[in-house]
Amino acid sequence: MKEERYDIVIVGGGHNGTTTAAYLAKCGLSVCVLEERPECGGCQETCEPMAGVRIQPHAIANYGGSAPGWEQLQLWKYGFRMDWNPNKDVPFPMERNFLTSDGLSPMTQKDIEGYMKITCMDKGDMAFRDLMRATFWCPPHPVGTELDENNIPYMQVYKKYHPDMWTREIMEMTMFDLMDEYLDTEPMKVNAAWIAAVSGAHGHMEGVAIPALCSVATVGPPAVPKPVGPRGNIHGYYHAIFRCAVAHGAVFRTCCPVEEIIIDDGKAIGVRLRDDATRPAKKIWADKAVISATHIKPTFLKLVGPRHLDTGFMQRIKDLSLKGGSLYLTHYLTKEELRMKPQYRALVPKDIERYYGSFVAPFFPMDSRDIYYENVKVLFGEQQNMTYPPERAIFGMVTGQLYDETHPQCTRRGMHINGPMWAIVPTPDYNKDGMTAMDKHGDKEKWNEYMRQALACVCENLDDDNLVRIFGESPYDQAMRNTGVLGGSWYGIRCDRDQWWNERPLAELARFRTPIDNLYLAHQSSAHPGGLCLMAVGYNLMHILIEDGIAEPGDWWYPSPWYVPEEDKISAIPK
Repeated sequence: MKEERYDIVIVGGGHNGTTTAAYLAKCGLSVCVLEERPECGGCQETCEPMAGVRIQPHAIANYGGSAPGWEQLQLWKYGFRMDWNPNKDVPFPMERNFLTSDGLSPMTQKDIEGYMKITCMDKGDMAFRDLMRATFWCPPHPVGTELDENNIPYMQVYKKYHPDMWTREIMEMTMFDLMDEYLDTEPMKVNAAWIAAVSGAHGHMEGVAIPALCSVATVGPPAVPKPVGPRGNIHGYYHAIFRCAVAHGAVFRTCCPVEEIIIDDGKAIGVRLRDDATRPAKKIWADKAVISATHIKPTFLKLVGPRHLDTGFMQRIKDLSLKGGSLYLTHYLTKEELRMKPQYRALVPKDIERYYGSFVAPFFPMDSRDIYYENVKVLFGEQQNMTYPPERAIFGMVTGQLYDETHPQCTRRGMHINGPMWAIVPTPDYNKDGMTAMDKHGDKEKWNEYMRQALACVCENLDDDNLVRIFGESPYDQAMRNTGVLGGSWYGIRCDRDQWWNERPLAELARFRTPIDNLYLAHQSSAHPGGLCLMAVGYNLMHILIEDGIAEPGDWWYPSPWYVPEEDKISAIPK
């Protein structure tokens, strides 16, 4: 066998490529997914650095409770399980406390009422879901559409549920501006801004207040039951989306790196595999479309190449900023379960402790935005590794008690695993001390110890007697183990207004089409809103593939209510 032929060839078997494959295969198309690594899943990976110890080297959180894909792809048929249905009520810890250097800072009544309002939770589950979908699960408007408060989808949700928030001013705000108007306590504001910074939009950037807010809201209840809601963690979710794609006929080829997207007369017609690919067929043809579910830069700079593209366009791709930041991750293997220091033990009220555990995911220190800006200045401004002391390094962590007990992350007798714990660090490409600035001889041990000292600010038993081992992972490590994560950044590019929605990452690419006919994009670096939101890229891309006559879904399909059809195209709205 020298060649294969399919309707669709997808480059990259991560979450976005697999979601797209599931949607298209359910439409009855023949789909082949090509993955460079020995296994699919991309950032939704669980690995065992030692027998019986599972860690999450990339994604951890379920940013997808509001996704239409739960219904459209029926993932419960393919093994997906959570403690609660994503479409049902879940307990929401409205009496949360936030960790500061001086102890716990509780939410006030104004915090609760303000957060409920700006997330539309006060208007019910459907209103909250509408806001999430309008922000993430919604394709950008046709190119050239002048965006304002009258047609931006999330603004229409506010117009319906909270007309007093339907103002042009809210579109110019930073997230801090928004929170200063509606919330009360500083620690709550800092907590939300920092979660936004690691989720795809920054709390200090103008014009993305609502996307930043929704980046926080979609990763917490009621959007998901726990930060690691799926049974088996986020990799357990990936198994379900993979099974769904395979059940509908999609074919997956691992150890099949793509060398070139084959272009003929300005049209993508297939791919050529690298010589070391494990398939005998080195050319795989696509009758309808080639979809790149890998990073935007290698897509155009390597797989397509300069001979097929305008020089100016290529330069704009080269100039795309990756300064969104990366993460340094650590996991802790201990002899006994970690314990909060006494001043932090009342973090979660007793009535909801059974849902979240007693040693919950700590975020620290949430003292004031001065600390937030100190971190931001060093990491995004000076572009260097942490220069402030560990007690001022903002971090987040998922603790062992948050994993489902039917899928323990550690099965070694007498041991426990906690993590990941993460802190924002510069993207390696922009680190002023070089690509491997966190990986030079001895540095990994230094940064592991730095992270341990930061966690020890809230944990009382992280001493040498209890600690067995720290598993540390730099952004460079992440990029080496997963080539789809350029620079160790899972949201791919800088997340501000000039690279958001209709502008992401370039205006002419925002709707997934490219200058090459029949070549489409499906990766967090090249499409709103990014790979963090489960099934968003595949769902949004479906609208465009329907418009171009490539996909014809059945009665199970419904488009975004904020979708705007493009003139002279097939509408994605069923007749």
